[in-house]
Amino acid sequence: MAVTAAPDLGDVIARTEHNRALARGWLYLVVLVLIALVLVGGATRLTESGLSITEWKPIHGVIPPLSEAEWQDELAKYRQIPQYQQINKGMSLDEFKTIYWWEWAHRLLARGVGFVFALPLAFFWLTGRIENGLGPKLLGILALGALQGAIGWWMVASGLVGRVDVSQYRLATHLTIACIIIAAIVVVARGLAPHSAGPARADTRRFAGILVVAALVQIYLGGLVAGLNAGLAYNTWPLMDGGLVPAGLGVLQPVWLNLFENPKTVQFVHRCMAYLVLILALWHMIAVRRAEPGTTHARRALVLFHLVLVQAAIGVATLVMHVPLGWALLHQGGALAVLIFAAAHWRGTRGSYPVPTGVEVRN
Repeated sequence: MAVTAAPDLGDVIARTEHNRALARGWLYLVVLVLIALVLVGGATRLTESGLSITEWKPIHGVIPPLSEAEWQDELAKYRQIPQYQQINKGMSLDEFKTIYWWEWAHRLLARGVGFVFALPLAFFWLTGRIENGLGPKLLGILALGALQGAIGWWMVASGLVGRVDVSQYRLATHLTIACIIIAAIVVVARGLAPHSAGPARADTRRFAGILVVAALVQIYLGGLVAGLNAGLAYNTWPLMDGGLVPAGLGVLQPVWLNLFENPKTVQFVHRCMAYLVLILALWHMIAVRRAEPGTTHARRALVLFHLVLVQAAIGVATLVMHVPLGWALLHQGGALAVLIFAAAHWRGTRGSYPVPTGVEVRN
């Protein structure tokens, strides 16, 4: 009987590190495409372009209109919805093309990111480069991405009948799930990276996780603000409508409805959540630097605090300038930067994934 020699431990670790480096490069590429997708989606919302394509054609829709007749056909479909009839009546074909291209680019990126994720995943899987336990995580992300496509159309459909824009509930959901996908990919990729320090203290890990959740909640609130155009309504700071706590926050009944449908309340809650995220980041930075001074975890907590501080400043500037497109996209990009770094920081506090032999990969 032939005897197969056990693989050399050094070879196993080297091969694992090589495969992990390839997987990290792929996953970070997906994150870059997703960032572009979210920013183009933000521009699509801010330019009121999201309803310019009134049909969901996952396959055929990748081809834009190629002739004058096809453009006129798309414009004729747009003329049937309330947004055109109540807001953009008389829009020229050239004006329609401007909003059409924003929405088409957003949908094209959404299709593209599916291929950028799914095809390399199939390659890694078929060539045995997916470690045990990693496959379900990646398949879960793929499934969430497919669901996100359906949610995108569910969002658009809300603005085709009886409304001139999409539902703020659905817009905020669509944005938040996109950010959850980004955070999940970053967590997986960060776990595949070598770590220069061991796991952090339990309280550090727990608080780092709270910051990730807080960032996602704030992004959801930002989606509500965008959906209601609430950022255009009250453009002073630190006072809002003449007070630290403005009047009229609870005018809708039942009261909880104000949290989602009253533009003043939605913007006020978004402001308050921004203050809370800043306080949490400051607290976390101080706590980690005291408990684990000189560690990678402490340094990253410091960076995270400064990212949140810069993002808060961008938010204030965007508000007082009445939400110009460039600043609004910078603010959205800043939110993604905070979320991505917070997710990577949280995963870093837990150490890297063990190699299949049970040996931790270290620098």
